[in-house]
Amino acid sequence: TAVQSLQADQRRAVTGRADPATWERATGIPWPGLFERCLQLTARFEGHGYKLIAGNFDGAGLTWGIIGFTLQHGEIQAIVNEVATRAPELFRAFGDGADELLIAFRTRSKAQLMEWADGISTGKSKQSIVEPWRSGFAALGAEPLVQEIQRRRARDKYFTPALATAGRLQLDGDLGTALCFDIHVQNGGVKRGDEDAYDREMRKPKRAKTPLARRQLLATLVADGARKAYRDDVFARKNAIATGQGVAHGQLFTMIDWGLAAD
Repeated sequence: TAVQSLQADQRRAVTGRADPATWERATGIPWPGLFERCLQLTARFEGHGYKLIAGNFDGAGLTWGIIGFTLQHGEIQAIVNEVATRAPELFRAFGDGADELLIAFRTRSKAQLMEWADGISTGKSKQSIVEPWRSGFAALGAEPLVQEIQRRRARDKYFTPALATAGRLQLDGDLGTALCFDIHVQNGGVKRGDEDAYDREMRKPKRAKTPLARRQLLATLVADGARKAYRDDVFARKNAIATGQGVAHGQLFTMIDWGLAAD
């Protein structure tokens, strides 16, 4: 409604969508780059923001931050250790547990950290973690430096590889890049078998090869290869991006509203 009102005042087409011109007039800052737009979407799917931390509900140890960084993949360790090097005073958020946390992340193996994470996870599904760890990670995630580190890791570890994947699969463009980024974040990238199946399908003479058809095929292959418990969620996310609109986590997502245009 606010965007519609602004567009009407500016005598622009009243779409309710923040296109680049509307965005820049409203905010005074440049239209976000493709990485920022992809990050916003996938961060909304993940639902953690910078601060929320989840326990060992899915076998990943802990899951924290803007795209759900995990202990399992070593990303939380990398962030914690970088913060410890650059701004160790930020760990005061953990109170008396600060020294324990820093020593653990510097000296324990991944297997030992995973065991520790399971021990501090709480609830029937281990969705949360006990104090002071829950509040400590929330306070750490609120720090601008930590948010900058999270964004940089999201770009370097997930978005840059996603661009390479999009290039190999001829999925250039906003939606193709967003789809590959979401796959790298949620699924660890496109499995070799899925990429081979994609290539075989695309070589079929009568196979539709439009950008939409390519995205839909990849979305289906990735979802079919996901763990059964998460297959529906994976497909809902991927298909919403692939087609430009869909329901995921009970919310309607329209990609153009997130600044991601169809080809």
